Amino acid sequence: MNALEDVGFFCVDNLPAQLIPVFAQLLQKSAEHDRVAVVTDVRAGQSFAELFSAFDTLRELQIPYKLMFLDADDPVLIKRYKETRRKHPLQTDNTSVQAALTKERKLLAKARSHADYLLETSNLSATQCRIRVLSMFSTGGEKQTHIHVMSFGYKHGIPNDADYVFDVRSLPNPFYIPELKQKTGLDAEVRDFVMNSEDSERYRDRLFAFVDLIASLAKKEGRSQLVIAVGCTGGHHRSVTFAEFLYARLRESCSASVSHRDILK
Repeated sequence: MNALEDVGFFCVDNLPAQLIPVFAQLLQKSAEHDRVAVVTDVRAGQSFAELFSAFDTLRELQIPYKLMFLDADDPVLIKRYKETRRKHPLQTDNTSVQAALTKERKLLAKARSHADYLLETSNLSATQCRIRVLSMFSTGGEKQTHIHVMSFGYKHGIPNDADYVFDVRSLPNPFYIPELKQKTGLDAEVRDFVMNSEDSERYRDRLFAFVDLIASLAKKEGRSQLVIAVGCTGGHHRSVTFAEFLYARLRESCSASVSHRDILK
């Protein structure tokens, strides 16, 4: 919400779903705010079930909206609850956090499947999360397809929010070169080593061609966002190199951003 406020959104937290159309109509009359973000979740209790009825009403009123869903893996969420010492809103004295999360996921399943934006925060710091949000909304990202490219290491798991995953583990690995081991794909020496191979050049050319195609299809389909993940073993060298190549190519023709999930691990 802080990130959205920074780019001009008027934000309201914990608004019951059935009040969303009422709130939207009030804002229409005042004409004071043209970008509004509302947070609603299971804290609202039974009223959360009215979320899609609220969306139906918004459509009838011809009020445009987008749904953004933030998610994280259960172990990460449990850790966050422990660190903040907050009680899950669905947790009782006789249930665990895990049981509450299982119940919550069932309640949120429809919202997640219909989301225009899906932001997987398991491996994001607060700063990285802010960057992702800003990249989506700071320049009208909600009105076009925004493509986020990320690098990752397979040893740390495949990103849950990736629409497409590309594996570059078969390409030359700088990890085994002593003077390159501690560097990353952000360093020119690593990029030069990775690309000093016909296989790498062929992979890059074919990757560019395929990503150009899926970007075009996503735009034609009217998708709000697309997440492309490139993985190598540790997420330091090859995946970073190719993610940067993709980002440089995409930003020439569309809204794009890049992150390197495991580069500091």
